[in-house]
Amino acid sequence: MFVDRQAELSFLDTVLHREHPGPAQLILLYGRRRIGKTLLLRHWVEGTGVPYTYWAAQKESALLQRSRLYARIAGVQQARFDSWADCWEAIANFYAGRRHILIVDEFSYAAEAEAGMLSALQHAWDQLFQNSQLVLILCGSHVHAMEDLLAYQSPLFGRFTGQWCLRPLPYASLEEFFPTWSVEERVAGYAIVGGVPAYWTWLDRERSLLDNIHKMLTPGSPFLAEPAFLLYDELREPTSYLSVIRALGAGHHTLAELTNATMIGSGHLSAYLARLQELHLVERRTPITVPPAQRDRSRHGRYHLLDPFFRFYFRFVAPYQEEVDYQPDHVIARIYDELRAFVGASSFEELCRRWVLEQSQAGNLPVAIREVGSHWSRAVQADVVGLNWQDHHVLIGECKWGLDAVGREVVRDLAQHKGPQVVKHLPALGAGWKVHYVLFARAGFTPAARREAEALSVQLVDAAQLDAGITVVPQNRWGLDGHR
Repeated sequence: MFVDRQAELSFLDTVLHREHPGPAQLILLYGRRRIGKTLLLRHWVEGTGVPYTYWAAQKESALLQRSRLYARIAGVQQARFDSWADCWEAIANFYAGRRHILIVDEFSYAAEAEAGMLSALQHAWDQLFQNSQLVLILCGSHVHAMEDLLAYQSPLFGRFTGQWCLRPLPYASLEEFFPTWSVEERVAGYAIVGGVPAYWTWLDRERSLLDNIHKMLTPGSPFLAEPAFLLYDELREPTSYLSVIRALGAGHHTLAELTNATMIGSGHLSAYLARLQELHLVERRTPITVPPAQRDRSRHGRYHLLDPFFRFYFRFVAPYQEEVDYQPDHVIARIYDELRAFVGASSFEELCRRWVLEQSQAGNLPVAIREVGSHWSRAVQADVVGLNWQDHHVLIGECKWGLDAVGREVVRDLAQHKGPQVVKHLPALGAGWKVHYVLFARAGFTPAARREAEALSVQLVDAAQLDAGITVVPQNRWGLDGHR
């Protein structure tokens, strides 16, 4: 089932039909494994009406790669090229004067197999392809290696006419894929598997979320092998990285906590964390109230697993691996007991922050919010903090994923205690800042809470309103011009 990806399809259509630069195009499309790159390209290319060739490189010698690539293109049994320069020249001659789309998948395997491959492609593009009718799309799953192709040191620097980093599908797409699930199930499902399309297809659309959790922990389930597969594919020696990820999954987020939990020295630990950030598996967060220019050197930084399934797996599955294999019901019972707190602290808070951004962009908030995050300090913690640094507006929110309707004491605490404490951490101790409040609650609000919110000017948002207000696909960080 093909869901969403309208922005990506529009990007590819634009590339195909534009003439400046063109008509020849050199496109980079990449993203983590399971994200749907191959499905997207095949879905798009089959609807273009333009002849195309799809080829995926494998981990083998450059000689075999060249042979298989040309054989696929020319429809021959065997071909031999002693260099990539000769191979690209033969490909250029084969396509001469013809409009064609050539997709080279797992491109990093070909680039790694022979040091001169990229230089040969650069020369071929400059001398042979740039004035042709060819649309050449390089696709790959090793994110860091693919991003290196855009760097100044890369032979292909400045040659790409478009690039796109394929991201997970947004929360809003879940409703189309799981139409029978309730809002609560979709929020919890997003906390467990995120927006990775392959994971959605591994679930049963006709069964409830709880039934699917049982399925996920069944012996032989692809979910159980997935984290190891991803890590061993990206990292040559993943043991130490696994220690860091396990510690993050267990709730250790500061450098001091991670050092104690992993027994890895701070110097090596920083290097491991940097590598995991390059792979988009981990992110460093700072309180949003820290001015942007100070965040890189802030001592309040915390590290978090970025991938939702990694958060779920290393929170509930990895610590109990033996029980999963022999007594899965014990693990499932633990998940049921702790899932609500896990969802509330992960996807629900993240979706609330997303709601603030979208509603601000739509003009539905009393203030224009430019960035959203959270705040923590020894004195106070706030789930949602939206800021407009230029106009000195701050929006402070709290998220409640409990089963009961929120009472008026929570509204009062947000507006009269928690909010003012957060404001004190803004520049000049919050002087001159205009403050707004929003409270999110899964189960809604009592009549007394609604009266209190009206009196204190606190906006109330329940789960249904949250779900309806999140519709926009998060903007991709790459554009046609290649600038971040």
